[in-house]
Amino acid sequence: MFNEVFENWRRATAATVELQQEMFKTWLSLWPGVPASSPSWSEQLQQFQKKWAEAVSEIVKRQQEMTRTHFKAGLESIAKAFQVGEAKDTEELRAKSVELWQKCFADLQKVYEAQLRGFEMAMDKWASLSAKAVP
Repeated sequence: MFNEVFENWRRATAATVELQQEMFKTWLSLWPGVPASSPSWSEQLQQFQKKWAEAVSEIVKRQQEMTRTHFKAGLESIAKAFQVGEAKDTEELRAKSVELWQKCFADLQKVYEAQLRGFEMAMDKWASLSAKAVP
């Protein structure tokens, strides 16, 4: 009795998988520019996944480099902030405060510009991979 149940369950599962594959092929054929039957679509998918993984890895490495640079700049700013307290008179305090403010503002500007460039590069990479994936 259990063998019959398992056999029916196996057939139902196989039928479900076949139906999903047919639905996927039908949906894929509805997209403009995608051929109706592509014998090597799994190979193309694997190549796309590999290129996508490489692109994401490259983006993460760049992000790590930027983060390391930003933390280094932050530590330098903290060190300079402690130097402000060592001022001897008000003029030196004013000069050190202005210098610290200008450096912090410049560093913040660099951070935002680097993040924007990173985002633009990621979007360019994604767009080029997407354009190559759809002939």
